[in-house]
Amino acid sequence: MKIAVVGTGYVGLVSGVCLAEKGHDVVCVDNDLAKVERINAGVSPIHEAGLDDLLKSNIGGRLKATNDLKAAVLDSDVSLIAVGTPFDGAEIDLSYIRQVSADIGDALKDKTDYHVVVVKSTVVPGTTDAVVLPILEAHSGKKAGADFGLGMNPEFLREGVAIPDFMYPDRIVIGGIDERTLTVLADVYAPFSGVDIVKTNSKTAEMVKYTSNSLLATLISFSNEIGNLCAALGNIDAIEVMHGVHLDKRLSPILGNGERVTPAITSYLEAGCGFGGSCFPKDVKALISHGKKEGQPMEMLSAVININRDQPRQVLDRLYKHFKDIEGIRVAVMGLAFKPDTDDMRESPAITVVNELIAKQADVRAYDPVAEEEARKLFPDEAIRYCASIQETLEGAEAVLLLTRWGVFEQLPDTLRQMKLNPLVIDGRRMLPKDSVERYEGIGISL
Repeated sequence: MKIAVVGTGYVGLVSGVCLAEKGHDVVCVDNDLAKVERINAGVSPIHEAGLDDLLKSNIGGRLKATNDLKAAVLDSDVSLIAVGTPFDGAEIDLSYIRQVSADIGDALKDKTDYHVVVVKSTVVPGTTDAVVLPILEAHSGKKAGADFGLGMNPEFLREGVAIPDFMYPDRIVIGGIDERTLTVLADVYAPFSGVDIVKTNSKTAEMVKYTSNSLLATLISFSNEIGNLCAALGNIDAIEVMHGVHLDKRLSPILGNGERVTPAITSYLEAGCGFGGSCFPKDVKALISHGKKEGQPMEMLSAVININRDQPRQVLDRLYKHFKDIEGIRVAVMGLAFKPDTDDMRESPAITVVNELIAKQADVRAYDPVAEEEARKLFPDEAIRYCASIQETLEGAEAVLLLTRWGVFEQLPDTLRQMKLNPLVIDGRRMLPKDSVERYEGIGISL
């Protein structure tokens, strides 16, 4: 099948590359010519594990990039809209969705074959039917359902593991205005055998995406609220509490042979310094706003956001417990991205922490395996010394703040012993054994 993917951001490029790997002929469309040229040269413009290899193996064969949207639509069976939908604090910005819908509609005017337009961007329930459909009809002069199909196909990609998430999905959700649209979408995913496929209408498909992200964000904020209470009560470790909770067989089933299965969802039931990224904060806030517009207050989700907003302070409060004034204090920041295996700094808890360190005139050194370039866009260069290794970051440090769960930071205790250093270590992700360093503070234990 011939597929045009409009937008080569995180979702668009991963989707395009993986669909090509599955055997489809894919053209990725972007109005940024430099990005198009980079993709055609086999160089990914985003950091994602495994993406470079798949891009190189498919580009020039089943995969290409272009800035000619009309040609891409005319030469394809399906168009996937994968452009950004940023949240401005009141509602998601649909300007990119509207523009691409208009451009695709203009192209459909000259297309004789049946074509299916699919929204893959995350949009609030009702957007595909109430916004995209009338724009397509107005610009094409054609009728949805009779002359072209329209559907919604949300993505469930986790940054850092997006390639396996796409190639080996746990479910595929496809929404459409009619059975013909759903049939074409099912054909797109025919190479994905053995996967549960949810066929529904577009509005429900849109809601599945928001509900999924809101649930995971809620689990994190719930865990952090419990962790904060454990710390306030004293003589309780949230890690031990959650371990006891995880052993509930409804969370960690016991097989017939007695083996216990630990599902990945239990990783969201752990205390830390908060969630970030491009999805959870934006999507939960957008759903809260959408609910209010419909006269349905989303009080629990509002609490989820408020808890997460304040959670980085748990790291700072532990720092101030030991240093009343941090001016001139050398602080080593371990991790800047919101999670490991990505360079994404959006809504990262590190932003709140580092900004306060800078404001209080601490001597800040920072290390992240891949996020330094993104961090430089957020913090003034003169305020931070970016380091190339754990060892360089630790030199002369009086406090160490562990903010991202990079696997390489597991070696932190050994490195401190080898360097004969004894700084305060504040574990914002609870990834180190609390007896692995002499001066340890962690989320979810007594302040």
